[in-house]
Amino acid sequence: MEIKKDDLLQMYYYLKLTRRLEDRVTSLYHQGKIMGGAWTSNGTEAVSVGYGYALEKDDIAAPYFRDMGVFLIRGISAKRIIAQYFGKKTGVTGGKEGNVHIGDMKYGVVGFPSHLADNYPVGTGVALAFKIRGEKKVVAACTGDGGTSRGDFHEGMNFASVRKLPIVFFCNNNQYAYSTPLRLQMNIKDVAERAAAYGMPGKIVDGNNVVEVYMAAKEAYEVARNGGGPTFIECKTMRMHGHSEHDSAKYVPGELLEEWKKKDPIANMERYLTEKNIAGKEELDGIDARVKKEIDEAEAFAEESPYPDPADGLKGVYATPVETR
Repeated sequence: MEIKKDDLLQMYYYLKLTRRLEDRVTSLYHQGKIMGGAWTSNGTEAVSVGYGYALEKDDIAAPYFRDMGVFLIRGISAKRIIAQYFGKKTGVTGGKEGNVHIGDMKYGVVGFPSHLADNYPVGTGVALAFKIRGEKKVVAACTGDGGTSRGDFHEGMNFASVRKLPIVFFCNNNQYAYSTPLRLQMNIKDVAERAAAYGMPGKIVDGNNVVEVYMAAKEAYEVARNGGGPTFIECKTMRMHGHSEHDSAKYVPGELLEEWKKKDPIANMERYLTEKNIAGKEELDGIDARVKKEIDEAEAFAEESPYPDPADGLKGVYATPVETR
């Protein structure tokens, strides 16, 4: 599969945008400007950018909290995301929720709840609707390695396989479910082995190689779109920060982090683009400057945005609006 230069550069742009946005969120969190918590995907950005960029416009994403690249690719702006973290009216949920517990169906993004892997059965339900309607659309659902040990993971996988639904399941295998290493979660070498129990293909890709993730996703989407049923794709990667920004991650061996630092997804993409003469340093620096400007503007927008009016507290909460007294 040949990927156009414009698409490769767009994926690089989204890798940089995701990293800079989450680095800024981390900085703002440590400054005390963000209350609650901050969860980032540092080191694993190629997973969400790869599978998110491979989706078609009318497809649906059911992401999880390390999928910032998907939110951005689908059209949820950095401005709205920082405002979301600030609890501002201009945030994705209008100030009702913090961090990345977000979604926006205008952009084809199912809202993410904090119970990991329950987006699998929700995404499966969306895929069932597509099949019933005869629509050639697909759903992409992602969770972490820890999420694959939950019951809703298995429920979603089983139902999707039995009904041959147009959904592709992704696993961001970042080695640790909070502080629990993979070897203490499951008695198999690869998470992808679990796909065999449900009669679906289980594939393994380099989760730090955005091109590899993109190509595997594109191929699986076409199978699903044409009635071939679901695929499970395990993306092997490593989160370089703690489970969240208040987690020091001292439970992760230092040598393991050093090993994965050499496989950084952004550095990987830069090498790929330059070694294949797709883009030079000046062009890549230009993208980085553009990204920095966007993040600076997003922070300023969030700082200047108003807090929500308490009178709007029930808006968007109920399917049928309720009048307040």
